[in-house]
Amino acid sequence: MAPKTVIAFDAYGTLLSTASIASKLAAHFGQEKASSVAALWRRYQLEYTWRLTSMGKYEPFSTLTRRSLLHAVAEHSLSLSDSDVDDLMTAYDSLSIFPDVSGCLTSLQNKSDISAVVFSNGTKEMVANSVHKSPDLSPYASTFQDIVVVEKVKKFKPAPEVYWHLAEQVGLGKNQMGKLWLVSGNPFDIVGARTVGMQAIWVDRDGKGWIDQLAADDKARPTAVVKSLEEVVGIVEKTVPSS
Repeated sequence: MAPKTVIAFDAYGTLLSTASIASKLAAHFGQEKASSVAALWRRYQLEYTWRLTSMGKYEPFSTLTRRSLLHAVAEHSLSLSDSDVDDLMTAYDSLSIFPDVSGCLTSLQNKSDISAVVFSNGTKEMVANSVHKSPDLSPYASTFQDIVVVEKVKKFKPAPEVYWHLAEQVGLGKNQMGKLWLVSGNPFDIVGARTVGMQAIWVDRDGKGWIDQLAADDKARPTAVVKSLEEVVGIVEKTVPSS
């Protein structure tokens, strides 16, 4: 039987700080350039997923992560050896968590009426390594009932098929999307989830408010906006039926 309520946490940019890889890049390029390379790496990582999906093609997220690193480095007129790239890819499996992750996941550990999963563009290997082996996230691995990735669908967020796949994996049908909550710091992910009828909480850590203008329909806007993940459980609990 499907749980009453499922919270699906996006990994990269929500639980894990992609900017934190700059600490590893700094050993090669210095801190200032490292921060710029890290930001561009993330930009091209996402851009590659959107371009492939729009072309009806698919390659694993690990491949795109490696290629987008090379793109970002080349754009800065810098270079890395193959072994340096391998080391950075390994380090990507141990990205730092955001400061608000610990409190949120701790509060979920005793919530029998809420099930938490990780839902990511990443490969199963990448995300499993982060959840089970990274120093920051592994202490909370038992909080998650499952890791749901897009490899079987061969499309990336925000394609509708990936959210339907998430529903299927947690035992829900397309007509039950409203029982699913996405928590993400990525606006494109929020719009994708809302478009298929999911509930979605946008994590606005910068406090800028919702400014994404792609979807004019209010139904594509976040169900709720929070500045910290520690607000998430309280919002979702208000929707959980009393047992």
